[in-house]
Amino acid sequence: MEKSLKNYKTLQQLFVRRLKAGTRPVDADEHAIVSPVDAIIEEMGTIQENSEIIVKGKPYSIAEMLGSAEAAQPYVNGFFFILYLSPSHYHRIHSPISGVIEKQWSLGRKSYPVNRLGLKYGRRPLEKNYRLITEVTAGGKRMAIVKIGAMFVNSIELTHKEERLVKGEEMAYFSFGSTVVLLFEQGSFAPDPRIHPPMPIKVGERLGYWC
Repeated sequence: MEKSLKNYKTLQQLFVRRLKAGTRPVDADEHAIVSPVDAIIEEMGTIQENSEIIVKGKPYSIAEMLGSAEAAQPYVNGFFFILYLSPSHYHRIHSPISGVIEKQWSLGRKSYPVNRLGLKYGRRPLEKNYRLITEVTAGGKRMAIVKIGAMFVNSIELTHKEERLVKGEEMAYFSFGSTVVLLFEQGSFAPDPRIHPPMPIKVGERLGYWC
């Protein structure tokens, strides 16, 4: 933690805490793509055309997640990661690459709980949850960082307001545990062979490489 425990006056301050500089070293390989969050890698794989990926036990198409078939098209036959943050995780979100923000948009007005109860009784939670999508380009390649809010508030706060991003730089934070989905275009990304979900990962650790 950036400060000692006694310096956090509220639970919220503790929840969105920053870490001391250097606590999360970022993979320096210029071709490496790193985790944007401390999380559990729940799943990864190829995005098949017209297929759905499983997020918290429920299937969702990429078009549902991004808001339209047009937005989803660049990622067909590409690659995805699902990164789950529990309430105990560090909740700041960092850039997985150095690049330029080409587009950013939000979807959804409500957030339903991202937990077992919410999935059982909610209405396709992640389809309805508030989410903030950031598309970033680097060297002619594109990826999407989908930040999905949890609970009943729109709990994603942007902290980065510039067009350019540096790998490992803070982008935003969650006010409660939630999920980040990463999407890559076809042929642009190769996962690190050491990754076998489910497994924990920390900010700055390698997920894979640009091809």
